[in-house]
Amino acid sequence: MLIAASGAMACTNFIVGKKASKDGSVICSYSADSYGMFTGLRHQPAAKHQKGDMRKIYEWDTNKYLGEIPEAAETYNTIGNINEWQVTIGETTFGGREEMVDTTGIIDYGSLIYIALQRAKTAREAISIMTTLVEQYGYCSEGETFTICDPNEAWIMEMMGAHMPDSVKATLKPSARKQLGRTVWVALRIPDDMICGHANQSRITTFNMEDKSGDVLYSKNVVTYARQMGWFTGKDEAFSYNAAYAKPDFTGRRICDARVWSFFNRYADGMDRYLAWADGHDKDAEVMPLWVKPSRLLTVADVEAAMRDHFEGTPFSLDHDMGGGLWEMPYRPTPLYFEVDGKKYFNERPVSTQQAGFVYVSQMRSWLPRQVGGCFWFANDDGNMVPFTPVYCCATEAPRPYNTPGADDLTFSFDNAYWVQNWVSNMVYPRYSVLFPSLKEVRDSLDQSYFRAQKEVEDRALAMDENARVKYLTGYTADKATQMLDRWKRLATYLIVKYNDMIAKPEENGQFTRTPYGFGSTVKRPGYPTRYASDLVKQTGDKFLLPADK
Repeated sequence: MLIAASGAMACTNFIVGKKASKDGSVICSYSADSYGMFTGLRHQPAAKHQKGDMRKIYEWDTNKYLGEIPEAAETYNTIGNINEWQVTIGETTFGGREEMVDTTGIIDYGSLIYIALQRAKTAREAISIMTTLVEQYGYCSEGETFTICDPNEAWIMEMMGAHMPDSVKATLKPSARKQLGRTVWVALRIPDDMICGHANQSRITTFNMEDKSGDVLYSKNVVTYARQMGWFTGKDEAFSYNAAYAKPDFTGRRICDARVWSFFNRYADGMDRYLAWADGHDKDAEVMPLWVKPSRLLTVADVEAAMRDHFEGTPFSLDHDMGGGLWEMPYRPTPLYFEVDGKKYFNERPVSTQQAGFVYVSQMRSWLPRQVGGCFWFANDDGNMVPFTPVYCCATEAPRPYNTPGADDLTFSFDNAYWVQNWVSNMVYPRYSVLFPSLKEVRDSLDQSYFRAQKEVEDRALAMDENARVKYLTGYTADKATQMLDRWKRLATYLIVKYNDMIAKPEENGQFTRTPYGFGSTVKRPGYPTRYASDLVKQTGDKFLLPADK
């Protein structure tokens, strides 16, 4: 299923190395955020292809036809952003210099992800495939940061087109023209004991060009292109990728890097040191590192919690002003920027956001057979508002709730997880402080049930032969999605009954209570939250003051 909306620079990825996780998993996450986005769980079956078979390329954001490339002889099963070899790829768009975009290219960032997933058995192989494809066919997207992981390694790669105006080409010697490439990119392996993140701001600065370990990869033209364009004049060892191609400004730090800071701050010590960087105002603030060591080993549940973050407990928290409305929602209306009396203002941009089309946390485990080792925890809405259901990388079909015939961005379906979950979320958003506790109780109960069942399910799968294992885990993936959808429908009807007309109906032992005469018990009327009532009086003065209190 394709996104039916223009892409937006509004995604978040977090990454955990295998020695930074509690069980030795490589873990990574992705929130795909775009206004009006409708999408589900994309499935591409494994296949064999004949020589001469071609693959048509459609832009992921728009479904626009871009061109075609030869198919690989063999392609692998993919479900969502993970393949049968447990390779996972995510992204965030940082944009960068607009003049670098190669409008003649036929491969966009989204297509690049799914082509690589179909062809790669390891993260390194994915990097090689991705960089080779864009060099041959051109990369037509803006600057992109990719998360590329497998059960053993976690990588971050940044890529931009390398368009060069004819006026600049004319100044180059013939030998220099032969060295021109179509992209500039850098890929760094994240140390196993570190955590990393990116959120719509290029994060790679300087890197070791003399590295012999194989953990630093880059295009041959990554420095020379910047020199040819007049953007860098220093020594090679001083070259910074983002300084040359996507220099962090206030927006890149406060709107984007602050999300990474919130992840680091949650799980690593000493992050107050980089608060000024995330705040964005101090031009001389110390640059936040690309990765940090967590203060404890992390779990899938920890990363899910980070994907639900709204800067709680930090200076960027969204619970201290009237922007959250009467019932204090930690969300803000879009767009991010607004104007009052000729001055421009911004909203905080947390990790968890209402325009998320899907969110995942991918768990990759090297010590298990690959069909079992790759568990892709998926949510089809804002990660804060829904549970993450388990999707095994060997699944040979997408669960119907995540791939519903007839449902799209303009067609609601009760059989579709995206629409049912958004139905519930949009009831909760405006009355957040009152309704969210009920949602959270169900969400957490489901999440915990999946974690409790995981070992038993996987032990059972391990006892089967490969074909039976794939069938069993495909069925389990579908069952959990279906059960979640059924439970969410019941949550929707519960919320409308419980909180109808801004009241709350009493319950006892999970049942609404009644009077001795059969009617519902007297409802509770929550009224204004204390802080909001105080602010209202400050704004209106004595307008609503009862005469007896004057």
